[in-house]
Amino acid sequence: MFSKQEAQQLKQEFWIAFGKSFPRKWLLYDTKIKDFSFKFSADQKKAEVSLDIEMKDEIFRNAYYEKMWSLENMLKDHIGDFHKDEFYTLENGKVISRIWVTKDNVSVFNKNTWSEIFEFFIEKMEGFENFYYEYEDFIKDV
Repeated sequence: MFSKQEAQQLKQEFWIAFGKSFPRKWLLYDTKIKDFSFKFSADQKKAEVSLDIEMKDEIFRNAYYEKMWSLENMLKDHIGDFHKDEFYTLENGKVISRIWVTKDNVSVFNKNTWSEIFEFFIEKMEGFENFYYEYEDFIKDV
C-alpha cells in the first residue's frame, strides 16, 4: 500500500502523463451551461468519464437531465452503454444528476493500466463531446 503522500504523487504523475500524452483542449467545463460539465476520474479500482449536471435548482437540474434522457439512444450510439442517476450523491453529500461510463479493473496506482485508462478516456470523452456538439442547440434550449 502507498502512504498518503506516495498516493498523491502517483495521482499527480498520472494526470501529468495523461496531459502530456494527449495534449488537447477538452470540452469539460466549457459547455456554456452553468454547472453542466464533463469530467474524467480515476481511482484505485476504476476509471470514469461523466457528464455532471450540478445545478442547485432541482427544477433546472431535472430539466437538463430529462433533455439528456430524451436523447438516450443517440448518446448510446456515441459512448455505448452507460449508467445514469438523476439523484447521484457525491462523497461530500451534494446531490447531482450524472450520466457516466466506467472501466473497471484499472487503477491510477498501477502504471501498467495507465495506457488502458488513457485510451478509455479518449474514446469515451470524444464520444461525449461529439454527442454534445451534435445536439448542443437542443440541449441548451431549456
